[in-house]
Amino acid sequence: MAKDSLWYKDAVIYEIHLRAFFDSNADGIGDFTGLIRKLDYLEDLGVNTLWLLPFYPSPLKDDGYDVTNYVDIHADYGTLTDFKKFLKRAHELDMRVIIELALNHTSDQHPWFQQSRKSRNGSKWRSFYVWNDQPDKFEEARVIFSDYENSNWSWDPVAKSYYWHRFYHHMPDLNYDSPDVQLEITKVVDFWLKMGVDGLRLASVPYLFEREGTNCENLPETHDFLRKLRKHVNKKYPESILLAEANLWPEEAASYFGDGKECHMAVHYPLMPRLFMAMHTEDNHPIVDIIDQTPDAPENGQWALFLRNHDSVGLEMVTEEEKDYLYKAYASDPNTKHNIGIHRRLAPMLDNDRRKIELMYTLLFSLPGSPIIYYGDEIGMGDNVFLGDRHGVRTPMQWNSNMNAGFSKANPQQLYLPVITDPVYRYEAVSVAVQQNNLSSLQWWIKNTIAMRKRFKAFSRGNITFLESTNSKILAYAREYEGERLIVVANLSKYSQASAIDLGNFSGSSLTEVFSQNVFPKVDQSEYPVTIGPYGYFWFYVEEKVAEAENESEGLKLIKAESNWDKFFSNFHDVNTLENQVLSGFLKKTRWFGGKAKKMSKIKVDMAVPMKVDSQTVYLMLLEVCYIQRLPEYYFMPLSFIPAVDVMEEIDYNPQSVVCRIDFGKLQGFLIDSSYDTKFRDYLLFAMSSKIKVKTDHGELSFNSGTFNKINLPKRDIRSKVLKADQSNTAIIYNDRYFFKFYRKIEKEINPDLEIVRFLSEKTAFANAPKYAGGIEFKTSEGESIVFGLLQSMVENQGDAWVMTTDALGRYFDRVFTRVEKTDEPPKMSQNPVLDYKQSPELIQELIGNIYVERVVKLAQRTAEMHLALASDDMDEAFAPEKISGNYQRAVYSSLRKLVKDRFKLLAQKVKELPPNIQVLADEILGREKDVLDCFSEFHKNKIEGIKTRIHGDYHLGQVLFNGKDFIIIDFEGEPGFTFSERRLKKSPVKDVAGMMRSFHYAAYGKILLNENYRDKDIEYLETWAEQWQHYISRFYLSAYMERMGIGKKLTESYDILMRTYLLEKAIYELGYELNSRPDWVIIPLRGIKYLIDRYDKTK
Repeated sequence: MAKDSLWYKDAVIYEIHLRAFFDSNADGIGDFTGLIRKLDYLEDLGVNTLWLLPFYPSPLKDDGYDVTNYVDIHADYGTLTDFKKFLKRAHELDMRVIIELALNHTSDQHPWFQQSRKSRNGSKWRSFYVWNDQPDKFEEARVIFSDYENSNWSWDPVAKSYYWHRFYHHMPDLNYDSPDVQLEITKVVDFWLKMGVDGLRLASVPYLFEREGTNCENLPETHDFLRKLRKHVNKKYPESILLAEANLWPEEAASYFGDGKECHMAVHYPLMPRLFMAMHTEDNHPIVDIIDQTPDAPENGQWALFLRNHDSVGLEMVTEEEKDYLYKAYASDPNTKHNIGIHRRLAPMLDNDRRKIELMYTLLFSLPGSPIIYYGDEIGMGDNVFLGDRHGVRTPMQWNSNMNAGFSKANPQQLYLPVITDPVYRYEAVSVAVQQNNLSSLQWWIKNTIAMRKRFKAFSRGNITFLESTNSKILAYAREYEGERLIVVANLSKYSQASAIDLGNFSGSSLTEVFSQNVFPKVDQSEYPVTIGPYGYFWFYVEEKVAEAENESEGLKLIKAESNWDKFFSNFHDVNTLENQVLSGFLKKTRWFGGKAKKMSKIKVDMAVPMKVDSQTVYLMLLEVCYIQRLPEYYFMPLSFIPAVDVMEEIDYNPQSVVCRIDFGKLQGFLIDSSYDTKFRDYLLFAMSSKIKVKTDHGELSFNSGTFNKINLPKRDIRSKVLKADQSNTAIIYNDRYFFKFYRKIEKEINPDLEIVRFLSEKTAFANAPKYAGGIEFKTSEGESIVFGLLQSMVENQGDAWVMTTDALGRYFDRVFTRVEKTDEPPKMSQNPVLDYKQSPELIQELIGNIYVERVVKLAQRTAEMHLALASDDMDEAFAPEKISGNYQRAVYSSLRKLVKDRFKLLAQKVKELPPNIQVLADEILGREKDVLDCFSEFHKNKIEGIKTRIHGDYHLGQVLFNGKDFIIIDFEGEPGFTFSERRLKKSPVKDVAGMMRSFHYAAYGKILLNENYRDKDIEYLETWAEQWQHYISRFYLSAYMERMGIGKKLTESYDILMRTYLLEKAIYELGYELNSRPDWVIIPLRGIKYLIDRYDKTK
């Protein structure tokens, strides 16, 4: 084997689970002798480095990471002699070998631990592990395997003390503060490297040390130890490497290179989930953004890349929202979720779509780093998620179609795990032998692509430059190394795409597609047009040279039914006609359907729950609306049949009430939205008051009423009406006493609106929200909760706080006109972020008036009381407060970066469409993107002291009703653009406070935009005073809020960062909304961004 101290930069790594690879002695378990027999296959595949998962003696409670002897081989796999034979043969085939070193912890069966638990305190052996009399140290360290463990401490009855473990309780952590531990681990390193092993993967390396007041991760002491270990390795084994397994954000993971003085390689965890995110969202941003955040490896360093961490897509390094999205997109089966990740093999995860699989490998092989292939993925092996834990993705390698997939000659019942028998992935169809005989197979494609990658050093050692594309579904980048240049273009979409790619730096060059050797048109202009098929890709070698319109019928559709109404949803023809000919047109004319602007691919009835209303059948229908290039949505619609002769008498007839005509043969009539049927509406209130439960084939329908707020209306006295002003939901009023909200867009999860209203009403004393009176919930047979409606007490009011505020602003502007000379300069604005009314300039006090300020103070107090109530129950997991963690800060920062990139890109695209006066400000804001990112970076660079709780989530003046004396806070559904699970995530209450303060800003400028009576020449003058108004009103509000929260009136550093971050985030979010909906209002969020960044600059 040729000597090369940088061999790992050109590595193509194949990860092997020894137990699963090949059994040589018919005991049902893979072994080293079996692996030796298959090395020729791996060499032919083109991989040049083998990574072996743990093979040490172990109880195998954690797949071998629970080690009992670091310098031996588990008897199941053979002997040290067998390992040496394997190592020799691998080197003969020019393949390097990397093995695992689980240096953070051992098994509790390890002799070291057995000795330690019996030794006295302060002794050498006692100090091999971390002990304490009480489980009260290092409280800020997270519990990593929270699915299985509830603490990092476990009691040992022999030692009569608690021991520390970051993973399972049967894997105690070694104490690296002990010189004896460091010495013993160094001896282990010497043992394997002296034998000829080429590299050690340092598993769980960030957790070696513990320090009070930290999260016990990534500590300076860990890096000190690694520098010492690297120096030792460099001196004695100059061609051997250390590979850091650090599941961290890129800048933290990069610290394990230690400027070339710690580990040679580090695994790039955050890229992995973003590859899947990019493919499913069909957007290049997740990939571009995470690579942009990734520091360059040092000259003697290299990133390691994979599509899954062994056997799962780890989701620790994504935001909560991204995690929720990935679970929905790739883990619909709960068996595929494990810890914080998705346990699936690559092929099933990508729907066995060959195009997707090729695209993912194309990216893996061309992005900066050394790629890792998991055993069996090269042939598209399937999994068995029903085996549980990791087992489903660690089944025997499928070599051929013989018994046991050619893995073993043992009795099939003797195998350590069963082979895959799934109809799609069964070993008779998916195996090495089958694919080796098919030149079009995935295995051959992998083999050829690896060979192609090896031809170009730019892929393994070059730099990367992302290329601007006019289509975000197209990812394009250049790789360059010592004059060798390649361009990678990838289509992340399921459809063909066209784009213009900025190749200005390659002008005059010719492009040759490396796989086909086809020559593409010469680059003669900066924008190079490319058309690419679904999930297509190009690798270009650079050589230098001197909408369909849908026609819906105007009239009502007619269904000629084959069944009767009671059996309608059991008849395929009738349901198919409803789905394909009726529902699309009907949904588009309703006010509550939110998918009008999206391209629908199909609508299907997910379920139709029957119920009887006065002997007539009504179906509570759940519709799944599928879109092109978007995740599906669910909508709720109750459906009734009304005979033609009764339709005008029984329903509130309007275009939104009648779905279609229907002919049952002898009986004709209409299908109607039942919410417009008086009998149905009245029955709902009666059913809630009676707490009726209906069991169906799909699950159980529950009509609930409040525990304390009882419904007190006899059935004969019920009167109901539908509010015509409904938007996303349907609102029903009962006897002017109850307000019922029929949810239309729903999810198979508890609705946060009902959840929070019920919590505030029945578990707290908070009096300034509508009282929970009842609800309609459906529990599916799979255990999913669906909320169809929420009943609340009616709130007497004089309108919302937005109207009250804009009225107050009208009076404020009138006083400005009459009491201030236009030549007078406004008072200099106080920079104190928290102010009382009396601390503001006298002129401001006079102009605003104390009446409105008193209302603002009361609104602030009610906001604080809401937050105190939402954080009042430590025993309810859904509401118990949580500390803000470093991981949470980093995840929020990542989402903020994406928000900035998306909104500023949109602004740049639309700036020329804006009025000239707004363009100037827009250009200024675009030029301050770095300032915005700098401001947001404070959120993750500084430790934030604070808590996360449930919050309102969409808090603004329009969500608060004013009754003349007090305020009632309504609509706890949360941000409409988020899923229910995202809305239910705990966040800092400061986010609500920032939302209200931004609403004051909107009101100040919105009053000017909405009032056509103001003269054009007065607008600029009023805008100056509008800024004064929002500046001081926001400070009065914040002062009163903080006082009621009991946190004083001085902003701490953490609170200041939270406030600044959430105010700026809200303004940037508003920017996107206005650009798409109300361009004339873009000036408001632009001014908000400028106002906030100007003040941030003054703090630097």
